[in-house]
Amino acid sequence: MKGIISVINSGSSSIKFSLFDQREPESLRLICRGQIDGIGVNPAFRVSNGDGEEIEEKRWPPEEGPDHAQLLDFLVNWIRKHRQALGLALLGVGHRVVHGGNIYSKPVIADELVLAALDKFSALAPLHQPHNLATIRAMQKLSPGTPQVTCFDTAFHTATPAVAQRYGLPRQLSEEGIRRYGFHGLSYEYVARRLTEIAPEVAQGRVIVAHLGSGASMCALKEGRSVASTMGFSAMDGLIMGTRPGNLDPGIILYLLEEKGYSPAEVSALLYRQSGLLGMSAISNDMRVLLKSDRQQAKDAIATFVYRIQRELGSLAAVLGGLDALVFTAGIGENSPEIREMSARSARWLGVELDHQANQRGDTRISTAYSRVSVWIVPTNEELMIAMHTKDVLSGRSHISTPE
Repeated sequence: MKGIISVINSGSSSIKFSLFDQREPESLRLICRGQIDGIGVNPAFRVSNGDGEEIEEKRWPPEEGPDHAQLLDFLVNWIRKHRQALGLALLGVGHRVVHGGNIYSKPVIADELVLAALDKFSALAPLHQPHNLATIRAMQKLSPGTPQVTCFDTAFHTATPAVAQRYGLPRQLSEEGIRRYGFHGLSYEYVARRLTEIAPEVAQGRVIVAHLGSGASMCALKEGRSVASTMGFSAMDGLIMGTRPGNLDPGIILYLLEEKGYSPAEVSALLYRQSGLLGMSAISNDMRVLLKSDRQQAKDAIATFVYRIQRELGSLAAVLGGLDALVFTAGIGENSPEIREMSARSARWLGVELDHQANQRGDTRISTAYSRVSVWIVPTNEELMIAMHTKDVLSGRSHISTPE
């Protein structure tokens, strides 16, 4: 089946997209990738080809103010013209959907029944889920008849042991779906697959992957499968993130509501948009900015970020019963030798010995030959993972889930 598979990852202020050429049944080649950012403020459209060279750019004057729906319509028309120029049909569109809840463990073609089920999980991922689903609905109208495939960030973690999914809450609440789900699954799934190619002996061992970006989490893998993750019921748990606090004593929420007089909406804004690196530093949620800053608040925020990595690393290593490899991925993990250095230094007790020069260069393996725990940088590619899932669904090789 020859044609193009499009991948869309839609958020509140940006729409990221990629086009993949499927000329052969088993192959996918990146044609281009781009994004529309600054939505609601000063929208800009940028596209680069498969080699990373910019091929098109467009900006809209602030006074024109196209909204999310209008920009999506622009993107659909751009994709239509681009694939017509290539003489290829649009086979389907793969979408990143953050939360599949306790219903979906595999990618699925979206219909109204599926979308209605996914709407129920919007409260668990309010920064992402509503925009993911709104984009799918818009695409159904703008490109009727084109399959829209939903790929879930939670799906990779559905096979984790039940003991790792439970909270210490009444059983009825657990049965209603309050449990640990885990997120960034598309990233972890891709990294696990890549490890089988670059270090197959490592992939079959005990591995901790640190997905460090604006959203951050860590995952323990055993033989390539998720056995524990730092994120839980929502995408706020675990590590400190750009604007989210990570692990938090639930008593703090009660205190804010009962003693400080916060409304639920104010608590939500605090936890999703005002905390994390931004809240601690009062400077920025961008690690690059903080690393360049001489202000003590920035240094404190970085130190706390790394400390949480150290805590979670020890916890996940205990679950695995030891550690064979540590992998860094995502924006900070792939691009910040300083954070990798500090994180690895805190893991010396596990047998981590970093090669300073290899780390500075950003080599694939950045540990010394004598390190008991090997350390790697594996760039993630969630878009390719979504395209692969979409291809499998369209070819009938993936189980098509239906809601219970």
